[in-house]
Amino acid sequence: MTQISLSRTVQILLFFFLLFGGLYIAKAFLVPVTFGLLLAMLMMPLCRRIERMGLHRASAAFICILLLAAFVSGVAAILSWQLSGIAQDFSNIEGQVVKLVDNAEAYISNTIGIAPRQQEELLKAQQEKISGNAGNQLIWVAGSVASTLGSLLLTVVYIFLFIFYRGHLKAFITKLVSPAHRKQAEHIMQNSAKVAEQYISGLGLMIISLWVMYGIGFSIIGVRHALFFAVLCGILEIIPYVGNITGTAITVLMAFTQGGSMSMVIGVIVTYAAVQTFQTYVLEPLVVGSRVNINPMFTIMCIIAGEMVWGVPGMILAIPLMGIVKIILDNIEPLQPFGFLVGSPKSGKKKD
Repeated sequence: MTQISLSRTVQILLFFFLLFGGLYIAKAFLVPVTFGLLLAMLMMPLCRRIERMGLHRASAAFICILLLAAFVSGVAAILSWQLSGIAQDFSNIEGQVVKLVDNAEAYISNTIGIAPRQQEELLKAQQEKISGNAGNQLIWVAGSVASTLGSLLLTVVYIFLFIFYRGHLKAFITKLVSPAHRKQAEHIMQNSAKVAEQYISGLGLMIISLWVMYGIGFSIIGVRHALFFAVLCGILEIIPYVGNITGTAITVLMAFTQGGSMSMVIGVIVTYAAVQTFQTYVLEPLVVGSRVNINPMFTIMCIIAGEMVWGVPGMILAIPLMGIVKIILDNIEPLQPFGFLVGSPKSGKKKD
């Protein structure tokens, strides 16, 4: 009995090892496919509505992609407009950075005992080491940009194909299961599509709401180019937990470099705390809902695992994918205990 139990444990561990290894190796292929699938699920209701107006499915898919591209282009235009204003203030920002560096050098000299000249020599040596690899870094940056553009193009292609061939793909999945379980398979597919659609659309509405709240808050406390930092903090919200902290940290640093006083920095932190409280208790339950019903422990674990396997795209995709996996676990009887494990505890029940 012990040998059988041990063998099953080894099989489970081997399965997860092969699963994560395969996901890591196939990252370049799977990331655009996954983004394409989720965005296709998001645009499916709009596409069906356009089709009911008499347009062909291909035309409806193309219109949906154009609307998505127009939205992304609008956000990019706002960021570029604000960045041009930041670039005009670069000389003032540079002066503030020099002042902060001088203060930091004085603090290190008084606290640790390293003279400012020694600090400058250490920084110069490090800069020479970095500049020696400048060519390799430039090649790496160019390769990363080309890879990102290629992935974006593939994602657009996959969105179109998933929308266009959705009936064929659904028929394929139903043929994989026995006739007795086809209704259950269709139920799982419908719920999975609803989870992805509600999560992504709700997240989009929440990000727009955060743009408004952060923009008002940063403008009131006097942060220059408040719209840029509001949009940045909202966009980074697509990475749970990590994104909002990163966006606020960047805003605090820029408040320092813009010559902001400590009261402005405190104002940024208070704005962040107030917006996050409103988001957690009002905005998120209202617009995202409880469809992605995963407890915080497994949410954090999924984000960490996603980053290890697929990097930043993995962190973005972790939650909607885990929501789909939970739907599958909840609808297959032998796997229901695992669905219960990753789900949020029901309120009102006694806890040990």
